Amino acid sequence: MLRFLRTRLQQGTRTSPFPGGEADFPERFRGRPTFDPSRCAEDCAPGRAARPSDLVTTGDDGRPRLDIGACLFAPEEAAACPHQSIRFTADHRLASRAREELVTPDGELKLVEALDLKMRRLFGRSLRLRSVATGSCNGCESELVALGNVVFDMARFGIQFVASPRHADGLVITGAVSRNMTAALYRTYEAIPEPRLVIAVGACAINGGPFRGSPEVTNGTPSDLAVDLWVPGCPPHPLTVLDGLLRLLGRLSDKDRRPS
Repeated sequence: MLRFLRTRLQQGTRTSPFPGGEADFPERFRGRPTFDPSRCAEDCAPGRAARPSDLVTTGDDGRPRLDIGACLFAPEEAAACPHQSIRFTADHRLASRAREELVTPDGELKLVEALDLKMRRLFGRSLRLRSVATGSCNGCESELVALGNVVFDMARFGIQFVASPRHADGLVITGAVSRNMTAALYRTYEAIPEPRLVIAVGACAINGGPFRGSPEVTNGTPSDLAVDLWVPGCPPHPLTVLDGLLRLLGRLSDKDRRPS
């Protein structure tokens, strides 16, 4: 026992200092992508380049833009551009209140706006979430599980996952929403008492991810479910999820520094 206590004291505090300190990411971490359209050439316009995802799309004005919601955060997505117009930063702040806000001409994103005062009073200090995996590789689910460990410790902010939707304040959706899971998703949503939040986590839940176009999936969260928070990633880092949740609850402000 004494040896155990000595070892534990030597380890010190293992919980991340986020949001009060610097987040510690590995060197290979790929965060928010940026885009320099001035480097784009005619030969690599959307539809002509060999791209591993729908990261680059074409706007109504005919110009290329980034769809960060579709981004798989794979090195091939940056390497696919021979002019190096795409690069990944160390910025983990990716979540958005609206799907269209994830489509950007340069990679810059608007930080999440907080819920209205009434909703913040309801959920701001105690938020219970029910997670539904609707058909995925389990990557996003693994990152959500990590939110409960000693490093990220989501419960210190009053946010926890619960087993029953009847005990939940919101629904967290992961996966591309397979046809076999569609009914279960709607039943879970209906079992959560109103007012309820809906959070789409990961590229699959946003637009189908790498499974997009398969006849077995609905390409992400159904359009008739009003999503309050979109969290990109494949999978998103736990701090990306936590940052989005805290901003949604009004626990973080726009003044918080954004890493480069």
